[in-house]
Amino acid sequence: MQIVLSLYTENLILMTLTQLEYVVAVATYKSFVAAAEKCFVTQPTLSMQIHKLEEEFGVKIFDRNKHPITATEIGAQIVAQAKNILSESAKINQLIQQSQSEVNGVFKLAVIPTISPYVLPKFLAAYAAKHPKIKLVVTEMQTDEIVHALQNNEIDAGLLSTPLENNNVKEYPLFFEPLVGYFSEQSEALVKRVVSPKDIDLNNIWLLNEGNCLRNQVLNLCSDNIMRLQEERPYSFESGSVDMLRKMVDMNGGVAVLPELATFDFNEEAQDRIRYFENPEPVREISLVTNNHFVKLAVLQTIIDELLEMVPEKMKVQKSDRKVLRIQTAKL
Repeated sequence: MQIVLSLYTENLILMTLTQLEYVVAVATYKSFVAAAEKCFVTQPTLSMQIHKLEEEFGVKIFDRNKHPITATEIGAQIVAQAKNILSESAKINQLIQQSQSEVNGVFKLAVIPTISPYVLPKFLAAYAAKHPKIKLVVTEMQTDEIVHALQNNEIDAGLLSTPLENNNVKEYPLFFEPLVGYFSEQSEALVKRVVSPKDIDLNNIWLLNEGNCLRNQVLNLCSDNIMRLQEERPYSFESGSVDMLRKMVDMNGGVAVLPELATFDFNEEAQDRIRYFENPEPVREISLVTNNHFVKLAVLQTIIDELLEMVPEKMKVQKSDRKVLRIQTAKL
């Protein structure tokens, strides 16, 4: 059933939530065709409803002569207000769910690649068993992609490393994951029980590629001179996979700084080449993040509860002898 909203100006203007959803979709995807696909309607249907709304308003919301499609000056204001209206309307369903003590529906979750392989396989099956009325739609995305998708209401939440220092998102810290050094068997650092950042051979460190927040955190831990020193290496390689970094150390020597969850399935020989850092122990803060208009709090809480079942107790508390590595942009 469509909800009809009324706006009183000189005349009575009637608009439906569906029309507002179409407007926001076109503004987000900058294409009537793409917006129609995302809204699961035909392009003529979507175009007709937006045109009808423009006639009601007496203004043009979109400039159709530009490619990609852009909102007019007044259209941009209408899009912003439409997002607020849709967000507020979603609270009605949330209130009903809370009053009935049940959660259901679709929840879109994005997860960064340095977390997903080590949490999702166990999490998804356990969550589905406990909450069969909720359909989780999970996608891997980089941090910047998640923030962009949240701002465009394309996803409900993201699981990533924080703090982001972004006023447009709200962070729900879950746990603190230590970073560890993974050394080749020839490394002199293995004679130590714990290591310091100075034990990281900056000329032989394997890094994730640019755009990955873990890369920035490793640079924050070690040094901003990494690339200058790496120029001595006869070849260069960067990866988007934590597992690939491990394999590069195994086959080519050197060292990689890895998140601890990624090491839990290492064999005994590989475990022997892991070294924790001395205090203050470097950790990354892992959080669920939403936009500021998020309303599905009941569903979010169920996800938080289940994710916390996936991690060791020692990660759930931030201690004074731990240092949270911030996500700073490093130009290499």
